Amino acid sequence: MRKFRFFVLMLTLLAVSSLLSGCHGQQKKAGFALPEQFDADSKYEITFWAKNDTNVAQTGIYKKAIEDFQKIYPNITVNLRLYTDYGRIYNDVITNIATNTTPNVCITYPDHIATYLTGDNVVVPLDLLFSDKKYGLGGSEVKFDSPKESEIVKQFLKECKIGGSYYAVPFMRSTEACYINKTYVEALGYTLPETLTWDFLWEVSEAATKKNADGTYAVNNQKVLIPFIYKSTDNMMIQVLRQKNAGYSEKNGAVRIFNNTTRDFLYEISAHVKSGAFSTFKISSYPANFLNAGQCIFAIDSTAGSTWMGSDAPLLDISEDAIVKFETEVLPIPQYNPEKPQMISQGPSICIFNKEDPQEVLASWLFTQYLLTNDVQIAYSQTEGYVPVTEKAQKSAEYQDYLSRSGEDNSKYYDVKIKATQLLLSHTGDTFTTNVFNGSASLRDASGQLIENVAKSTRRKQTIDDAYMDKLYTDVIALYRLNLEGEETDGRQEFGKLPGTAVALLAALGGTWALILVYLAYTYIKKKQKIS
Repeated sequence: MRKFRFFVLMLTLLAVSSLLSGCHGQQKKAGFALPEQFDADSKYEITFWAKNDTNVAQTGIYKKAIEDFQKIYPNITVNLRLYTDYGRIYNDVITNIATNTTPNVCITYPDHIATYLTGDNVVVPLDLLFSDKKYGLGGSEVKFDSPKESEIVKQFLKECKIGGSYYAVPFMRSTEACYINKTYVEALGYTLPETLTWDFLWEVSEAATKKNADGTYAVNNQKVLIPFIYKSTDNMMIQVLRQKNAGYSEKNGAVRIFNNTTRDFLYEISAHVKSGAFSTFKISSYPANFLNAGQCIFAIDSTAGSTWMGSDAPLLDISEDAIVKFETEVLPIPQYNPEKPQMISQGPSICIFNKEDPQEVLASWLFTQYLLTNDVQIAYSQTEGYVPVTEKAQKSAEYQDYLSRSGEDNSKYYDVKIKATQLLLSHTGDTFTTNVFNGSASLRDASGQLIENVAKSTRRKQTIDDAYMDKLYTDVIALYRLNLEGEETDGRQEFGKLPGTAVALLAALGGTWALILVYLAYTYIKKKQKIS
């Protein structure tokens, strides 16, 4: 019996240690060797995970890209799997890493890739693939017009570098914009400035809370009005801290968000929630719905969300009888220093997962490059307020013609959408990104959670004071397992603990395998005992 217990214990420890070694410690570059020549005679089947909302045009572009690519490379079959949001892709990748069933190509975010890299040989580093003369970007053996590395917008490509190596290529880029009911701003006696400031936005929002004697709001004569709604409160906090030159995170993963600047901004948020001037998407719903119904004045959302914004928006989530006609203005997010505007750069990237067959990886890389061609980049960017990630596409005659036809219709050439696109094109140099490390996705979630919690507590009439803030900081640090100290590195890629969701997921899988091993060992020993 003692031997049996010892055997079970060893198996359990083996299973758990195997799991932990895959989750923690240093990330190793994927062991991928680029073949000398692509094998065009063998057949390869690759999976492509992508995200799509309700915009069916985007699905059509994915399918056409696959169809056109397969005509060029008939020996490569691409299977498309669509997801409704990036969070689901992230969770499924984490699950599939443990079972070695990751997709071949995946549209995702660098924050998520940093977590994927905690496993060994999971994501393919792309540095050698970029520069290979035959199959690299713009390579001689690539059978289509692939862009060169120098033709990818450098600010967008920089986002894909993690720990000194490239692990992704950008697919589309956006930033945030403030969609404004200019008609209401002027009705309140204000004139929009060239550069929107936080002081101006808060002043107008507070002025808009004035009501008539019957309880309706004076500016719209409706019972409902939320002057200012922010879609992504994590971006809100990140950009405020950047504009104020306050801490957010360090390159080594150390968290710096819990500072006095954050605290002061949270107090400001509480005051405007209390007056009824401000709310968030998670509390109230989509900013576009309120904006288009004449129930919001300032709606901040991604430039990629521009097709939902405005009285004539091609994509609407409210009934026609609820729409209020107004003039829509599109400006960069509010700034503290108008002379030096700063806004976040965001948007999906593409990574490639390592496989046993290097030819399969090369097939994945060829398809990834095809997604950067002008045909795909321009077509996809025209569906929403995205910007192509290559200068080659941006400078093309086709794309320039598209931009010049703003307002010709309310679909492909919808003026608000093209205004949002031009906003990013004009301010690419003013965009920034946050540090990417294992846990940076959790920090992003935590930054928005601070605002959401304060807003909810204010609405519930809780006291928002220093004691509340102290507890809020402690709770959020614990909830997201944030590392305030970071980790020192010796130049090699190194990461800290996995986010809580990933830990729970992998721990459950590890526990299951441990129990299976224990059961098998027990069965084996019982059989041996019967035989003896």
